[in-house]
Amino acid sequence: MFNLTKRRAIIVYYNGRRVLRSLHHYGQLRYASKHFHYAILYVNQDRYDEVKERVQHLRAVKRVISSARPDLDPTLTDLEQTGLYK
Repeated sequence: MFNLTKRRAIIVYYNGRRVLRSLHHYGQLRYASKHFHYAILYVNQDRYDEVKERVQHLRAVKRVISSARPDLDPTLTDLEQTGLYK
């Protein structure tokens, strides 16, 4: 049957839009903001650490932030308890 692969999002802040072409090689590029200069890249969970390290060393990349969504407890009703919102 159909198997779901676990994925995780990486938020990439960049200087120039030229780097977007190379991000396609590392995962699935879902969104790129022209105005705010960031992109959301989805990668497989098993290759996450390797891809994050490689993307950080690209020339036009300012910083790389990992998504906090897989680490959150879905049963929490108050997000202040997680430390994300104050």
